[in-house]
Amino acid sequence: MGMSKLAIVNGKLADPAGSDLVAGTILIEGDRIVAAGDVAVPKDAETVDAKSLVVAPGLVDLGVFATDKPAFHFGGITRAALMPDQSSPLDDVGLIQQATRAGKPDFWVHPIAAATRGLKGAELAEIGMMQAAGAKAVGTGRQWIADSGMMLRVLSYASGLGLTVISHAEDGGLAGKAVATSGETATRLGLPHAPACAEALAIVRDIMLARETSAALHFRLVTTKAGFDLIRAAKAEGLKVTCGISPAYLFLNDQAVTDFRTFARLSPPLRAEDDRKAALDAVRDGTVDVITSSHDPRGPEDKRLPFADAAPGMAGAETLLALSLNLVRDGLLSINRLMTLLSANPARILGVDAGGFSTGSAADLIFVDPDAPWIVDSGKMAAQAGNTPFDRMPVQGRVRRIMKGGTFL
Repeated sequence: MGMSKLAIVNGKLADPAGSDLVAGTILIEGDRIVAAGDVAVPKDAETVDAKSLVVAPGLVDLGVFATDKPAFHFGGITRAALMPDQSSPLDDVGLIQQATRAGKPDFWVHPIAAATRGLKGAELAEIGMMQAAGAKAVGTGRQWIADSGMMLRVLSYASGLGLTVISHAEDGGLAGKAVATSGETATRLGLPHAPACAEALAIVRDIMLARETSAALHFRLVTTKAGFDLIRAAKAEGLKVTCGISPAYLFLNDQAVTDFRTFARLSPPLRAEDDRKAALDAVRDGTVDVITSSHDPRGPEDKRLPFADAAPGMAGAETLLALSLNLVRDGLLSINRLMTLLSANPARILGVDAGGFSTGSAADLIFVDPDAPWIVDSGKMAAQAGNTPFDRMPVQGRVRRIMKGGTFL
């Protein structure tokens, strides 16, 4: 008895390797894709009718702070790279093994190993042993590593192991206790603020060290024009530098914190309108490699506080796809190109065989109705907490079915 064969027919394929949606078939054996596109359906294959829905790779969410099954299923996330910032930072083998098992059988969790012990930036963690235990990248967590000598060692060590370093791009000395971007809004509200150049300063230093070590370096969130200009230059030079962004920085600016709305308290903070426009340009021209939810569900105990005391972060998993589809509707990119940012590129950075339709790729798929309307409601979210700055916003795009490893969930 051979492996089970499955043919998904009548779908519109959002293949990251293609330029436009094409009607086609996806052929699956066991937990792998064997062919996609204009392929004949074998006689012994079971068929599934996609009913003209868009069939896309499951989303690979690069940098979530919590694993959240209902939110991931709602949002079409089949793989999540878990940030090292957990109640016990992911800085040892046992914690990495535990995190790797956390999502089974519902989604894959790819832990990001803490670069330093306790994420304190002072002592190198056992990165090699954590990689052997299942860590797929190394991360500085919510913090920038202030000590340049330490960051050089992290990059150098990770480079030797073939692991990407995921860096938080904010100079800690400048950002300090700031909760907002310097500008008219922060001044008017009297919020502790830091200049937006805290981001570019951090990026410049890390790029120089990446050049020195030939390391692969991914900036989890880049949110300013100055930051994107530096990433563009590093790529043009041929350095292994990539960057990501979350939908909040594409669709909101610092005015969203008016009335001290703590759901708009993010890290890095929301930026000025010029930076938001630069972020859209960076998505359009390919400077941005990844769109991530930065999923960070926070209950009232963390958010119903004075703005400066509230925990940063938003529950982003459920809205990641629907908000990102605005970029397609606005003509910034094709849906295929969007799937490169949501699936193929994050999978490549993590070194996992997923996020696309090529032969041998994991059969992690979502069936999407891109036009289905719904309204974001923080009170009804599937997430552990509904902290979203997009509350009450009408969006479009729903995941109708989700498959992980050749099995529908």
